[in-house]
Formats: sequence, structure tokens, C-alpha cells
Amino acid sequence: MVNNAATVGRSGVHDFILIRASAIILALYTFFLVGFFVTTPDVTFEIWQAFFGNICTKVFTILAILALLIHAWIGVWQVLSDYIKPALLRGGLQFFFSVLLLVYFAAGLLTVWGV
Repeated sequence: MVNNAATVGRSGVHDFILIRASAIILALYTFFLVGFFVTTPDVTFEIWQAFFGNICTKVFTILAILALLIHAWIGVWQVLSDYIKPALLRGGLQFFFSVLLLVYFAAGLLTVWGV
């Protein structure tokens, strides 16, 4: 088997499992947020701030952001490796999306933890 350093997992099976696990985490996070909106009659700034001030919500949000980034990276890698054949262009696009996803992660951390 050929290992590719550009994938998140060690193989296609590992990437498949990561995609499914990240999708489950994102679905659970969606249900979590929907549950909040269903059970809260009026969402004010103070209620929203208290909701995201809870450590469990912060940790779950960061976990969801990580799941989203893993999900996105594997998808981007698969699309680029399938449809972009010139290695230089594919490498440049992979670098661009890697930096973009790191910026999204940093923005998520700053937003959630308020640093």
C-alpha cells in the first residue's frame, strides 16, 4: 500500500472512519444547538453569552470546529487529487486550503475562548 502524506489518516479506511466520526460529531453539535433554541423561549444576548460561557459548550464547540476542519480537509484533498492533475497546481491549492483551514481554526479559538 502506498501512503500519502497529504491525507489526514494513514489510509483510505482511516480517512473513511474520520469522515464518519466527524460527521457524527457535527450532527450531535447541530442537535445540541437546535435543542438550545427549542428549549429557550427568548434568546437574548445575556442568555446566549451564558450558554457559550459554559465550559461544556466551549469544549463541544471546539470539538465541532476540529471535526469540521478534518471533514473539510479530507474532502478538499479528495477533490483536488481526483480533479487537479498538475502536481504543482494541486500542491499550491492544498497549501492554500491548509493555511485557510488553520486560519479558520484560529478564528474559532479566538471566538470561543475570547482571547
